[in-house]
Amino acid sequence: MSLAPAEVEVEAEVDEPGTDEAAVPDRPWVVIVWNDPINLMSYVAFVFQKLFGYSKEKAHKLMLDVHHKGKAVVSSGTRERAELDVFRLHEHGLWATMQHDT
Repeated sequence: MSLAPAEVEVEAEVDEPGTDEAAVPDRPWVVIVWNDPINLMSYVAFVFQKLFGYSKEKAHKLMLDVHHKGKAVVSSGTRERAELDVFRLHEHGLWATMQHDT
């Protein structure tokens, strides 16, 4: 004798999205490099060129922002991209953080 499983009918409530809800655009994330007393300015500029492909002039300008202003935004994009950039900057000994663009 074979027993077949009984079919069970289940009703589920599903919330329908309201028409009054507006989609919030995803703000990009920015990666900030902070000044530190350890790394040489030439090394910081070198890392910017190596990791981001910046020209020597752009890397130098960003390095001077870090040095004189205490920080510089070096990249922006998705959260995943920002996390990767912060990780790579940390691997090169730079102090970097990420935050939502304002």
